Amino acid sequence: MSWIAFGLLIGGLLTLVVGAEALVRGASRLAAALGIAPLIIGLTIVAFGTSSPELAVSVQSALSGQTDIAVGNVVGSNIFNVLFILGISAIIVPLVVAQQLVRLDVPLMIGVSLLVWILSLDGAIGRWEGILLFTGIVVYTAYLIYESRREQDRSVQEEYAAEYSEREARTWQHTVLNIVLAVGGLVLLVLGARWFVEGATQLARAFGLSELIIGLTIVAAGTSMPEVATSIVAALRGERDIAVGNVVGSNIFNLLAVLGLTAAIAPGEGIAVARGVMTVDLPVMVAVAVACLPIFFTGHTIARWEGVVFLAYYGTYTAYLFLTATQHTASDEFGMVMFLFVIPLTVITLAVSVVRELRRRNAGVTA
Repeated sequence: MSWIAFGLLIGGLLTLVVGAEALVRGASRLAAALGIAPLIIGLTIVAFGTSSPELAVSVQSALSGQTDIAVGNVVGSNIFNVLFILGISAIIVPLVVAQQLVRLDVPLMIGVSLLVWILSLDGAIGRWEGILLFTGIVVYTAYLIYESRREQDRSVQEEYAAEYSEREARTWQHTVLNIVLAVGGLVLLVLGARWFVEGATQLARAFGLSELIIGLTIVAAGTSMPEVATSIVAALRGERDIAVGNVVGSNIFNLLAVLGLTAAIAPGEGIAVARGVMTVDLPVMVAVAVACLPIFFTGHTIARWEGVVFLAYYGTYTAYLFLTATQHTASDEFGMVMFLFVIPLTVITLAVSVVRELRRRNAGVTA
């Protein structure tokens, strides 16, 4: 049974990735043919396309009554995006953080993370709360489009034009091909989501793990593969701001659009949130989001040593999940070491980095 589950899981993941790529290519080319600015295409269609696997899997899980996978997928993906993707990207090359991310997007990610945690404290995210979250992504997207129309930086415009401008003749054959790509991508996303969720569910049963643990780890990492590829390729190409912006934008989209839409259309009155998610995983997600601000703030870069810290924390978090899930005797001691030593040491290190950066800026002003 476990081999069938693995087959469904891997087949579903590959189908999700291919579907997301086809959807992004078809939709972005159609948008370019309609005269939509390349910058707006990048901020909307491409940004949302990389998060479409999370959306497809969470919606499919909620409709199938497997809300633990739906919630675990979003929360786990957000933790994975920051700790693993930014960590490995920063190890490849120190990442540059745009000022807009520090001023707007990261604070927004922190605020939305806190809001989701607060909404879940009663044990569920209701339908109207889901609608509220989804309204947030509509407002955020409208704001991005408004700001992009005011973009005057020639280098930014040229970068997006080179990436997303139409490179083919506007013939009816190309139009039909792009429509087929977009529609086919959506079909593959739906099909891949079904296989992926079914494989994850069977895997959880075969190994005696909860659907929540599978959702927080395997499903979360699997549906984040487009973000992994995008950020690593961007880092290797030297487009270091895109590597960071992709992660932050994806986290905002996951919370507002994916979780919001899932709660809004789920059978019943929303989606249930397990107690373990409220007491452990959501606080970790919020802490990870908050940790981004001082790291991004100090010099507007993510250094290699900070990337190593991010990766180490993701490994630690995953180890804790599996120790707890298997009821290992070392889980309590492991959590105590993290609480008493590792977390305080990290907080002190971040505080020292912030103080040094503030002193450096003050010295620059007085000079």
